[in-house]
Amino acid sequence: MKNILEAKSIYKSFYNPVEFQVLKDISFQIKRGEFVSIMGKSGCGKSTLLYILSTMDTDYKGELFLGDELLTGKTPNELARIRNKKIGFVFQFHYLLPEFTNLKNVMLPALKLGEFTEQEIEHRAMEKLKLLGMESQALKKANQISGGQKQRIAIARALINEPLIIMGDEPTGNLDSKNAENVFNIFREICSEEGQSLLVVTHDDDFAKKTDRIITMEDGLIINDHYH
Repeated sequence: MKNILEAKSIYKSFYNPVEFQVLKDISFQIKRGEFVSIMGKSGCGKSTLLYILSTMDTDYKGELFLGDELLTGKTPNELARIRNKKIGFVFQFHYLLPEFTNLKNVMLPALKLGEFTEQEIEHRAMEKLKLLGMESQALKKANQISGGQKQRIAIARALINEPLIIMGDEPTGNLDSKNAENVFNIFREICSEEGQSLLVVTHDDDFAKKTDRIITMEDGLIINDHYH
């Protein structure tokens, strides 16, 4: 099984005003089709780690690989392109653009990538909406649907460029338990059916317990990494 993501001895410090090590020697791999959650108390470094893994923060020591490609040391432009093509994001807040239709919101990362015609992208976006049971909402504006539906649109958008991995930052943090369960089930399905790799930072014990593997962090270290 091939590694989709690999972190090798990642260290990160903040200087404010003295050095504070927020991540210490973080190493792990994620394989294709794995569904992994990262847990830990607030301030343990999990959000900082996700920021580095998602290529948004390049100020760290160590090495980060996505697929077979070393990302450490690439230019911001190269990273922006890799991020758009190979990483799908689902956040606690959906960040949909309210003035656009749901369909257009899903299309945006693919339009930005520019590898397909607009017509092809529209077709692909509809396929993703169908996968998530949202095709009937395609032409509604993003501000005309419920919170749970918005999160589904955000997942469709994360999938549009067929990324290597989906990263979630508290993707159920803003949802009631029923919608949180729906989001979990969607993630589980795209993991099993589509072989998608998922890495999710979460506070939700119920969510984490149902994933394949939990990485637990404390004080900038991984203190536990176990499979279910």
